[in-house]
Amino acid sequence: MARIRPLVIVTRKLPDIVETRMRELFDARLNVDDRPMTRSELAAAMGEADVLVPTVTDRVDAELIKLAGPQLRLIANFGNGVDNIDVTAATERGLTVTNTPGVLTEDTADMTMAIILAVARRIVEGAGAISSGEWSGWAPTWMLGRRITGKRLGIVGMGRIGQALARRARAFGLQIHYHNRRRAAAEIEEELEATYWESLDQMLARMDVVSVNCPHTPATYHLLSARRLKYLRPHAFLVNTARGEIIDEAALTKMLEAGEIGGAGLDVFEHEPAVSKRLLKLAEAGRVTLLPHMGSATNEGRADMGDKVIVNVKAFLDGHQPPDRVLPSML
Repeated sequence: MARIRPLVIVTRKLPDIVETRMRELFDARLNVDDRPMTRSELAAAMGEADVLVPTVTDRVDAELIKLAGPQLRLIANFGNGVDNIDVTAATERGLTVTNTPGVLTEDTADMTMAIILAVARRIVEGAGAISSGEWSGWAPTWMLGRRITGKRLGIVGMGRIGQALARRARAFGLQIHYHNRRRAAAEIEEELEATYWESLDQMLARMDVVSVNCPHTPATYHLLSARRLKYLRPHAFLVNTARGEIIDEAALTKMLEAGEIGGAGLDVFEHEPAVSKRLLKLAEAGRVTLLPHMGSATNEGRADMGDKVIVNVKAFLDGHQPPDRVLPSML
């Protein structure tokens, strides 16, 4: 017997307003406990659902896609990045994949700018000194940070988030430089007073601050390799709010331990949710600022992501092309 309403299985708990709307429109099976699905549970969901709504914590790889039931037609990712999904394997299986682009731009750019300030001005370290009772009063040479006005910011990836960051950084007096696989339009460069570097190596060697804002794809895995990280100047610091896999984390850690760069601010990690003990030790010493992948974590952003998912699912089930379809050629 055909289902009256399509079964939409959601792998994690979403904002109440999103879940309520999903219940109204679909036969929505929600994750009330918000416990990440095991691989076997995810496989079972794919064998039963008409639509799967995974998140960044769900690895929907080629082997898992082989287990998809004949009724599964859409994987509507709750997230902008789709590096958690083998889009090529899904497309070959006849599955449509969508994401939620555009709605996290401002939130992620806000957090990136906040981390730049936190690293430069030692904000997290200073807050820790207060809570631990270490602070005994103002002193001329204690907890000195670095001024960012007039410094060079190198943005790796001048997409929506990179451009939003550049607008914020200009307001703080930073000079904007960027590397991208394709040069931005002339009007964008003019608006941002941005200097394009065709060579990532050459840009890295001349920046005071480097921010990673490109997506994680096979082409960007360890884009900032051990070799490239060596180009960073001793006083420079690196910020990453994109994906941990873009940076060779072990090589970065080694450089931080050796004092070969000025510092780092990381909101994402190569093997998250695991964070290496070496990085944690560096954080205790004030050499690196670590945050738990919260760059896009706002109430508004999560609700907007849910709206995007619902629009994509509804459009697809109504027989229309979903607005945010992802194809292998786009990666």
